[in-house]
Amino acid sequence: MFKFFKRMKTVVSSELNSMLDKAEDPVKMLDQFMRDMEEDIRESESAIAKQIANEKMLKRKYDDAQAMVDKRQDQAETAIEAGNDDLARRALEDKKNHEQQAEQLKASWERAKQDSENLRSKLDEMKNEYREMKLKKDTLKARAESAKTRTKMNRTMSSIGNDESKQGFERMEEKVLKYEAEAETSEDLSSESRSLDDEFNELEKSSNVDDELSDLKKKLGKE
Repeated sequence: MFKFFKRMKTVVSSELNSMLDKAEDPVKMLDQFMRDMEEDIRESESAIAKQIANEKMLKRKYDDAQAMVDKRQDQAETAIEAGNDDLARRALEDKKNHEQQAEQLKASWERAKQDSENLRSKLDEMKNEYREMKLKKDTLKARAESAKTRTKMNRTMSSIGNDESKQGFERMEEKVLKYEAEAETSEDLSSESRSLDDEFNELEKSSNVDDELSDLKKKLGKE
């Protein structure tokens, strides 16, 4: 497990330096690398949890065996005080059996405890490496996104000023000028097409207004 994680770190470190030059999407690849690392850590945590459980079981059995040693010792002393040497002898014999078990269990427990401590230390190392790679991943993702944005903007800017765009604007400008010319022409034609009757009607309206104005002045004594 830990060897695999080391290999993964080596692969990631080399890939990070050359990824942007490859066809793969670097953001997706970085996320996949991190998911692989996370899976390694979860598997390691599960293995360590089992190891710790085994360590605790051995410690409990060792404590039970040692407790029996102490119990048989107390019973042997009690039997001697009661003058029952045979019972004391049997208690001491059973005490020796539990002492042997306790010694074996203690050795097993100490080995399991040491293994648990070593595994915890390696897991902490894995997590530190993961945090280091995650920081590098976040930095590279930001750089990749920035590079994509700059590329997109540069392509957009270059397309704005190309000949096709300019020609399109020139065509639209010509159309607008044409519309304006047509509007002016239609106004001139409308003015020229006015009939004599229309002009005389306007003249008559103007004369009527002048007569009304003169009558109003007379009425007000302003003439």
